[in-house]
Amino acid sequence: MTTTFPDQAAGVPPAPAGPAATQVRQPPARWARRLLRGRESDQPWVRPALLALLTATALLYSWGLGRSGWANAFYSAAVQAGSTSWKAFFFGSSDASNFITVDKPPASLWVAEIFVRLFGLNSWSVLVPQALEGVAAVGVLYATVRRWFSPGAALLAGAVFATTPVAVLMFRFNNPDSLLVLLLVLGAYATVRAVENASTRWIVWAGVFVGFGFLTKMMQTFLVVPAFALTYLLAAPAPLRRRIGQLLLAGAAMLVAAGWWVAVVELWPKSSRPYIGGSQNNSVLNLIFGYNGFGRLNGNEAGSVGGMGGAGGTSGRWGATGLTRMFNSEMGGQVSWLIPAALILLIGGLAFGWRAPRTDRTRAALALWGGWLLVTGITLSLAQGIIHPYYTVALAPAIGAVIGIGGTGLWHRRGQFAAALLLAMALAATTAWAYVLLNRTPSWHPWLRPLVLLLGGAAIVALILSLVLSVPLARRAAVVMAAVSIVAGATGPAAYAVATASAAHTGAIPSAGPTGFGGPGRGFAGGPGPGRGFAGGGWMNGFTGGGFAGGSIPPGTSPGGPAAQGGTAGLAGGFGRRGGAMFGRTAGGLGGLLNAGTPSAALVTALRADAGRYIWVAAAVGSNSAAGVQLATGDPVMAIGGFNGTDPTPTLAQFQEYVSQRKIHYFMGGGGMGMAMGGGQPSGTASAITAWVQQNFSQTTIGGTTVYDLTTPAG
Repeated sequence: MTTTFPDQAAGVPPAPAGPAATQVRQPPARWARRLLRGRESDQPWVRPALLALLTATALLYSWGLGRSGWANAFYSAAVQAGSTSWKAFFFGSSDASNFITVDKPPASLWVAEIFVRLFGLNSWSVLVPQALEGVAAVGVLYATVRRWFSPGAALLAGAVFATTPVAVLMFRFNNPDSLLVLLLVLGAYATVRAVENASTRWIVWAGVFVGFGFLTKMMQTFLVVPAFALTYLLAAPAPLRRRIGQLLLAGAAMLVAAGWWVAVVELWPKSSRPYIGGSQNNSVLNLIFGYNGFGRLNGNEAGSVGGMGGAGGTSGRWGATGLTRMFNSEMGGQVSWLIPAALILLIGGLAFGWRAPRTDRTRAALALWGGWLLVTGITLSLAQGIIHPYYTVALAPAIGAVIGIGGTGLWHRRGQFAAALLLAMALAATTAWAYVLLNRTPSWHPWLRPLVLLLGGAAIVALILSLVLSVPLARRAAVVMAAVSIVAGATGPAAYAVATASAAHTGAIPSAGPTGFGGPGRGFAGGPGPGRGFAGGGWMNGFTGGGFAGGSIPPGTSPGGPAAQGGTAGLAGGFGRRGGAMFGRTAGGLGGLLNAGTPSAALVTALRADAGRYIWVAAAVGSNSAAGVQLATGDPVMAIGGFNGTDPTPTLAQFQEYVSQRKIHYFMGGGGMGMAMGGGQPSGTASAITAWVQQNFSQTTIGGTTVYDLTTPAG
């Protein structure tokens, strides 16, 4: 039987550490029995409570999942491509003819593509993998916290994580963040196992999990590495030299797990693989260190469509930066509900264990999860490049773990003045901040605000009175007060979580909660009046106060002509409540920069006719202009310029060669942007191709969409 490390909170000494500790494999029947019954030392309620948590999480993440349709059609189209072409599967191509890849590594696509190959292409087969990853992540977080702490701490950690609004959003959506979070939590589990016995095997596994996380979302994955390494270096029961050597091995494992795909792509002849989307020179290294790397920190992202304000100072291209960013109108409702309490409990827990032995597990756990929370939170707060609100899902496991470990630890010490005071402060901060967040949407369930104040106030008063009067709380009274405290802290985020699960989410930048992007008129919400472009302020610095108003966008930014056709005027396409409306919306259902459209039946019929004679049934500027059409027809559509329409591919000469070889049937006008908005200049490649097509081929309209038949030159 595997050596078990009893719950530290119960005061039981840990099992022997070091290489001499014996480990015996548990028979399969014992594993199954333990899965159903839990540890032999657990109370009867523990395993049913865990199963209830996982069941509730599964329902929250999967109920009504199909209402979101293709969700992020950009990734759904890539899944469709990878389910029909193994080459597209490996590279993460946007289309089965392998013209260009998505702007992320393909690991998250691989999971969905396997589901689609097994169950066919539909909304559920695309979205269910993320829901399952979310349930698995909650279960792994529970297991990680439970190894060293009480069942109550582990259950609380899992519940906080599961009901964080942005976690509900991401585990019901097909962005790469869901797999990223699961792999990072697995890395934390492996780190905890490694610390127990100074295990080389487990610390290497931690590196492997982080490395595979890199193949999901590149350099964001590495934000947890300082916390993992520091925890192991601080607390593993082995000589310093051995700990350093083991960390070097883990680093090597991480590089191998992250680098094998990169090496294959870089060594593969460029002429026989797709263009690397998001790069400016068809190199995955450029994507790693540029658009998806240091550009996210300093704002220098070639090909980005960030705000026009530019990076620098306290204002990045995607909004104001600073240590309060996680609490602003865009980020706050996503994740910040319990951050104040987590910081208070983290400081308190570290203070109580300051003089503990080096290998103290409580301090090690707080270093692990607290380091994860601080490094990731500060990086997202200060980054001046592209940072979307849903990126904050990476904070959710750390918040849950710190709340579970720190909260239960101080609760067991509540008879001490300092511990009770810290608990009261954490509860007061949670109550006050929940009121502020709920007050940002005053018309949405206004009764929630007084309820949160009532519950939180009652728990705080009871805790302070028991401390001041020096009256030990009876067991039942303590249980009631703890329950009231938990309900007070959970009411706000749980309500947002249910609202998130109850709504459809589409487009590239979804948002959790009842209003999307923090309230009316925020971010891309269309501003205080019609036709106001990027009005409303707060989310994209440089577009505040009107943006491109007046019903048009700068000439050359739309393949269909100098102004966007149909939809809301100009760039005011707006996200609306769920980030699902078109950005630069056009007639005919092509979509725009941040969301795909639904093509008409007439267009689908025309594209499917003789589709087998062409490599691409159509071409359009921007991946989302192509994605909806590709999903509707099932045939490859060329996305000129990649996601933003700003990647320098294909060149005009290459496109002309494709046309002369009759590899492309139609060019679809009116979609995409083809504009590097960070510099305010149209993309030369997209503009040149658009102008050439307009000059040499006749325009016609099919089902409301402007198209050009590239097999029939004008005249």
